[in-house]
Amino acid sequence: MKNKLKAIVLIFAAFVISGLSQDRQELEAERDGSSKLKGEHPLIGLARSKPSSLRSELTGVHPRVFVTQAEIDDLKKKTQSQSELWQAVVSRVRALSLEPPKPPAEERRVQNEVGIGIAEAAFVYKITGDKKYLEAAKKYMDAAVSYDVWGYSYNKPNVDLAAGHLLYGMGWAYDLLYQDLTDAERAKYRNKLVKQARLLHDFFKPKSGKTYAYSQNHTFIPISGLAVTAYALYDELPEAREWAAISRAIFDRVLATYSEDGYYYEGMEYWIFSTPWLVHYMDAHLHATGENLYESTPGMRFAHKFVAHITLPGAEFNFDFGDIYAGPVTRSRKGDDYFRERINGRFRTNYNILFNLANRYGNAEAQGVADWLKSKGQVNAEEFWTFIWYNPRIKTIPISEQPAFHYFKDHEVVFWRSSWKDDATAFAFKAGPPEGHAATSKISLFPDWRLSSGHAHPDAGSFIIWSGGKYLTGDSGYAGVPMTEHHNTVVVAGKGQAREGQGHDAFAGVPYETLNKIGIREVKMNNSGVSLIADLAAAYESNVGVVSFARRFDFKAPGEFMIEDSIKTDRPRLITSYLHSDNSIVEKGGQFEFEGGKPGLFAEILEPKLLESVIEPNFLTAPGRPGSVDKGEREQRGVRLAISSKQAETEATFRIRLRISPSRASLK
Repeated sequence: MKNKLKAIVLIFAAFVISGLSQDRQELEAERDGSSKLKGEHPLIGLARSKPSSLRSELTGVHPRVFVTQAEIDDLKKKTQSQSELWQAVVSRVRALSLEPPKPPAEERRVQNEVGIGIAEAAFVYKITGDKKYLEAAKKYMDAAVSYDVWGYSYNKPNVDLAAGHLLYGMGWAYDLLYQDLTDAERAKYRNKLVKQARLLHDFFKPKSGKTYAYSQNHTFIPISGLAVTAYALYDELPEAREWAAISRAIFDRVLATYSEDGYYYEGMEYWIFSTPWLVHYMDAHLHATGENLYESTPGMRFAHKFVAHITLPGAEFNFDFGDIYAGPVTRSRKGDDYFRERINGRFRTNYNILFNLANRYGNAEAQGVADWLKSKGQVNAEEFWTFIWYNPRIKTIPISEQPAFHYFKDHEVVFWRSSWKDDATAFAFKAGPPEGHAATSKISLFPDWRLSSGHAHPDAGSFIIWSGGKYLTGDSGYAGVPMTEHHNTVVVAGKGQAREGQGHDAFAGVPYETLNKIGIREVKMNNSGVSLIADLAAAYESNVGVVSFARRFDFKAPGEFMIEDSIKTDRPRLITSYLHSDNSIVEKGGQFEFEGGKPGLFAEILEPKLLESVIEPNFLTAPGRPGSVDKGEREQRGVRLAISSKQAETEATFRIRLRISPSRASLK
């Protein structure tokens, strides 16, 4: 059994790190009410006014949540026309090859995989009619019934991520297998679903002053699972209608606070983990009620741009802004994160969501991005959805014909690459408020919204450079306590941005109207280069004393960068600028070589003339266990170059020239 549990963790638990997003700071905020909320909670009115009723033609009908029997019959025909996609589904039914963990099953994230495994086996049974899949689904469902606590007994028991996964899996399987279960089996599974749905609903239902982290996955993943169960039980249990109504009300805010420009503020690892639950809700709600929420969620139309541009050349890794894997450790193809994020050595990215969005929006670019990632060998946690979502009639714009640079204006992130080929040079620059500019007005509009931005980092003005198949300089990965010094940006008198160092969420308590002043003043991009100026002063708390901070970032193809910082402070301060490397930084003749080999990155410090430079290990606090994310172990992630002004000043100028070069001689 231990080996089987280990297999579950190693093969399928790419979601594992995502369980680390709640620290004590967030939990306290969740318990505290808001004095801004007076009278009836806004969600109560939304629950009354927003559609959440089951379509009349689906009453008494099973299956109905995501598909009807007629649609299943059509999918049976699709197995012939899309045999490759179907074979990928039947080759990876985890309930056939992996025993479910025995109770209490509190190893990190193993219950998530049980939920997904239930849905997977149940769906394959409905397509094939092969009883072995039915028995496998029931075996996993029985395991879920045996878990007294869905999730962790020590951290948000029964109301967090595992509860969402299991309600989704069991709720849909109950719907799919309704005609195939005995009366006793239906009663057993229904009773467990009702018990767990009640616990989750009671936790999330509106109360006086209650706030919600609408843009955070610990809200919408459980609620997505609740909605699936609500529609599965809708005409069997009167209270299921309340579950559906509250789910619709909460998702009204979840989708209203979703990214305006498609950029996902928590980083690509959390896009992989979180986005399936947004589309699972919207798909189930559309099918069950007829209301199409895709039409009112503009950022979903641009999600493919985020996925395409956040993907590094070669499609094996991502630009790691925000909480994503373990930085240099993962990129060295070592460590738990590297293996967790792969299935049989193939990067699990859930790119199949783009097939869904391509179909929903008739988006030829999204179809092209998904085709590209499929061609690079990427895979999905729920491959049966790839089969369901893929529409071969959607026109495709190949990735090679799509723009190779993009500016996410709301979140202030710029991406550029020389081509979509594996050997391309690519870089990204980031300088915006953690959840985008649009969040500023939404905070006022939705006083019930509690920001939970811990997966974003205090990294305004930072940049990442990749070339020749390797990371030349950039970020440090997922941190339990994110710090500015982990990024290619600036620290003033030893202090970084926002309220770093006080927990997992560096932005907790910082007025968002202040953060909203961080941004890119101007940006010019073309195939030959990029020129931009970012205003970064607002990234620092007022007690740090930054009066103004403008960073100019210029790039000229094929590989020359100039970073110019103009900083003014209200009193003399020592300024330190950081540059990071995964493996090595070596000083040679007054210049610094990053990574070595071919290509290399060479840094020449033009200003200040009087400076101190230190090459040192880059240490950070790694993520701790759920509920204590900021209590992890100290861990080295690469090395860094710290460049400091020789003496404290009220005005400082830094000019650093970087060149991608196969040899040091080409710097001359």
